[in-house]
Amino acid sequence: MSALAPTDGAGADAKSKTVATWLSFALGSLGAHRFYLHGFGDRLGWLHPLPTLLGLYGVHRMDTLGQDDVVAWFLIPLLGLMLAQSMLAGIVYGLMPDERWAERFNPGQPVRKTGWWPILGVIACLMVGGACLMATIAFSAQRYFESQVEAAREISQ
Repeated sequence: MSALAPTDGAGADAKSKTVATWLSFALGSLGAHRFYLHGFGDRLGWLHPLPTLLGLYGVHRMDTLGQDDVVAWFLIPLLGLMLAQSMLAGIVYGLMPDERWAERFNPGQPVRKTGWWPILGVIACLMVGGACLMATIAFSAQRYFESQVEAAREISQ
């Protein structure tokens, strides 16, 4: 018997809640969890890579051009929001009851008990997602108020 073969009688095309949770954690901002669950024809999955890559480009611009690069100010929050939304998806997948998971992603197949691995993925998603969301809010607020101070200086002179 193969090490990858399911042991509970589930079909080979059964979608694992554990894999979906950890894919969302590791590569969710690129849409890997959506491609795993819905295939490469998933239109929402294809909406993930562009904002993520634009955000990474913003980080690169800020690294090379400095903190005064206005384009990077708009691109970096895209990365933070994409990371935060993928962590939220991992939390939703990991906390979904096994019965609901089976009816939504594995219809007609027996319910597979998942154990603690999805919960550990939820914990990781919660820590990283919370940090990304707070950093994105702080970065955006800081840049907004800095631009307001600059505008006030120009008006007063």
